[in-house]
Amino acid sequence: MRVVRLGLWIDPVFDASIEREQALSLEVLPVHGDAVTAAGLAGAQAYHVSAAKDEVPARWWVSESLLAQCPELLCVSSGGAGYDTVDVAACTRAGVAVVNQAGANAASVAEMTFALLLSLVKRLRESQAALQAGTAASREALMGREIEGRVLGIVGIGEIGRRVARAAAGFGMRVIAFDPLLTPDEIRGRGAEPASFAALLEEADVVSLHCPLNGDTRGMLGAEAFGRMKPGALFISTARGGIHDEDALLSALEQGRLAGAGLDVWSQEPPPPGNGLLLRPDVVAAYHTGGVTHEGRRKVAQGSAAQIADMLAGRRPPRLLNPEVWPRFLERLAQRRR
Repeated sequence: MRVVRLGLWIDPVFDASIEREQALSLEVLPVHGDAVTAAGLAGAQAYHVSAAKDEVPARWWVSESLLAQCPELLCVSSGGAGYDTVDVAACTRAGVAVVNQAGANAASVAEMTFALLLSLVKRLRESQAALQAGTAASREALMGREIEGRVLGIVGIGEIGRRVARAAAGFGMRVIAFDPLLTPDEIRGRGAEPASFAALLEEADVVSLHCPLNGDTRGMLGAEAFGRMKPGALFISTARGGIHDEDALLSALEQGRLAGAGLDVWSQEPPPPGNGLLLRPDVVAAYHTGGVTHEGRRKVAQGSAAQIADMLAGRRPPRLLNPEVWPRFLERLAQRRR
């Protein structure tokens, strides 16, 4: 069974894990080698693909057109909790199983949430800029705030959101959450009080996004949503660019409606240097590095390799995104083995 991936950075544990499997072989394909890469994908049974859409050329996204060129492909593994580079519905129609690595980098992303939040309320960016410029004449001019006693509103309380809720409780915050995929009791079991989306926006001192980007969430935080947020609230996103409207967020900050934003994700990654949000002292920015830690990347690579090995051995993987495809996948796997 042939496993392929593009020649993008990945923790070495992925290659080592695949190469330990006697029934599997690994091929690393060039990112920009059209003919070689197309041929490699066409004969592969498994494809590990980065979840970051700006890292992978669009022609190597798992789309309906790519699947048509890859008749041998049995399974796809997305290298992250997200799967922006994979058309799951098209894979299901083609009989291709898809897995992600949800939870593998949850600790890293949850920690980034608080790195952004604490940087905002303690005004670390402004303090460093003043020290570097030699204008830090008064500590009171850089006075920050506490988060204890504030209300944190979590949009999407999955693996990452649950960790954020737990950490927030440790800081003495009250946590509310909106998640249409969970019952009120399940939300309470994850450390938050359930709230409607509208109520969360109106009540939270800090709104933090932890939901996937899909047809339901794209543009979810636009001018109307920012207008409903509590005056002086903070906005944090370590989820995906495109869930919030960057122009609407910039306008809310310029108008003084919101007090600040912490952003790890962007519609274009990296954002252009002239992006208005990057120029504001009340915005703390990162380059989608929340999950990019040594530990997080290693867990993602281990999880991806393990799930590929499971699927090609006929074992159902734990993070199957399209469970309805499994019977057909097993039929295709059995045919491949004959």
